Amino acid sequence: MSHDDPIKDTVPAEARSPVTLTHADRVLDPVSHLTKQGLATYMRAVSARMLPLVAGRLLSLLRCPEGTAQACFFQRHATVGTPMQWRRKLVKEKDGRAIDYVYLTDVDGLVAAAQIGVLELHLWGSQARKLESPDRLVFDLDPDPDLPFSEVKAAAVAVRDVLAALDLASFPLLTGGKGVHVVAPLGPGAGGGRRQWPVVSAFAKAVAEQLVEARPDAYVATMSKARRQGRIFIDHFRNARGASAVAPYSPRAKPARAGGGTPIACPVTWEELAATERADVYTTADAPALMRRPDPWAQYFEVRQDLGSGACRVLGVKVGAGAYSS
Repeated sequence: MSHDDPIKDTVPAEARSPVTLTHADRVLDPVSHLTKQGLATYMRAVSARMLPLVAGRLLSLLRCPEGTAQACFFQRHATVGTPMQWRRKLVKEKDGRAIDYVYLTDVDGLVAAAQIGVLELHLWGSQARKLESPDRLVFDLDPDPDLPFSEVKAAAVAVRDVLAALDLASFPLLTGGKGVHVVAPLGPGAGGGRRQWPVVSAFAKAVAEQLVEARPDAYVATMSKARRQGRIFIDHFRNARGASAVAPYSPRAKPARAGGGTPIACPVTWEELAATERADVYTTADAPALMRRPDPWAQYFEVRQDLGSGACRVLGVKVGAGAYSS
């Protein structure tokens, strides 16, 4: 029995067309002077590495159509003005309603995001074609603003080491803000079954709580802002159905540094993370240099791993006894 949404895409590929930029010189970031044309150029420049990580996943979008100097807003659902270069998928929500969400599949989809002033793309943890089968874990390390970045890096390594002890390889992502994401790809469910959101969410929560138990002075795993003072919030809530996390290579609507580009969420290796001094070190202006260097996540799609034994040890459940379904 499949748990994926049986409703098919509502916009066929042949209905799409190339993107025409309007108001291409509109400034989206008044500090870096990033224009809509500049954003489209950036999207094209990073598309070869961004698309494999983004294509086919439902999106939550931060739109700043008049630039960051004006109001920005999040958009989760398709609207009348949704670009024809995007696909739509009807998704059943908690209240039983079926609502159109969007995803993209190609470079034109990325450029269409620039056309409507999308400065941030956030991803679901599953693919649209297998909506109920999450295929990655994300731990968002969100520090108290007064903490040095060295402590965030140490927290990322701590998450990495816990996951490694559970037979899970992971990859670091500089968020372009103040934090780091630790991302672990997941393969097919045990025994060929389909992994379920409740198990992935419970597993992520258990890992975060294990870290908090070991270092309650350094970490917190609850959303209460009052408890985060002087600590790093290990946000495991990104692993719930409908939750999202910033896409690798997505621009960020974050304060730019004078003379630089707009910050981006940038994949790095663990060795590069150790030598990095801030989470917003890379910007849209770095796209050519980033594409010339070796892909820091080159092994991401080659990793073959699942929660199997890790879930058993952390959750105390047996694979096949409610953890997965076929």
